[in-house]
This record gives sequence, C-alpha cells and structure tokens, in this order.
Amino acid sequence: MSKAEEFVCGLKEKGFNFFTGVPCTILKDIILLLESDPDTIYIPSVREDAAVGIAAGAYLSGKSPVVLMQNSGLGYSLNAIASLNLIYKIPTLIIVSWRGFEGKDAPEHLVMGKITPRLLETIGLPYIILTPDKIAKAIDEAVREMENKMIPVAILVRKGII
Repeated sequence: MSKAEEFVCGLKEKGFNFFTGVPCTILKDIILLLESDPDTIYIPSVREDAAVGIAAGAYLSGKSPVVLMQNSGLGYSLNAIASLNLIYKIPTLIIVSWRGFEGKDAPEHLVMGKITPRLLETIGLPYIILTPDKIAKAIDEAVREMENKMIPVAILVRKGII
C-alpha cells in the first residue's frame, strides 16, 4: 500500500467522508485516489477560501470534511478559517502541502514555506507535521484535537512524505 493509500484509508477509517480542495502536486496522489473512489465525495474548488466554505456547508449538513490545499492557499484562506470555522466552531481537517519547506522549492514558495507554522500559531490553529512513519498517529491526533476543541486542525505535508 502506498503512503497516499495509507493516508486516505486512515482518513476514511476515522469517519472523514467529504473532501474538497485545490490541486497541488504534493497532494496529487491523494486527490487522484479521492477522485477515483466511487464511495468518496471529492469536490474540486477553484479557490482555497471557497473550499473552506464548501467544507463548512458539508459539516453543517452532517458530513465530516477535509480540505486540501497548498500553504500558499492557506495564506489566502486565513480569513475564511478565522471568521467562519474558528468563530462558529466548525471542525475541519485541513491538509496543507508545505511548499518551500527548509528553503527547498521554487522561489515563489520560499517565504510561505518559512512562515507556515507561525501563521497557524498566530491564528490559534493546531497543526501536526506529517512523517511517513506516523501517518495513523497524525490523523488520530488531529481528530482528537478537532473533537476536543471543535475547531479546524491542519496536517502539514512536506514533499516526499506521501
């Protein structure tokens, strides 16, 4: 089983049943699995803040949502997360590809790569850094945080992890 398959299976085992997001090369294997699974709802979004809104609507209709985005999209969607999910206690798992991690990426990703954890800390959004040997543990920890605090939780995914 590939790491992407392990990750998607782990999400589904924890009850996540609605997925939305914006394409990303780091998350492409996850997105391809979700799109090809007839038992999974995956709604592509044109923008990250729209994906946050779609996921909020899914949560309010009884779904357990996941949003997939690049960290550049995280910057773009901070207002939606802060003014919708955090204020109204809408737990959503946010899978964030960590472009520019340790200064290794195209120049346009380096600034966001450097500040991604601080952005999450600044708005009070808990996050977990995914490692290939602790996929199930990361998902468990995220679910526990979401259930305890009723807020979104991010999982940061570096290139090559999935």
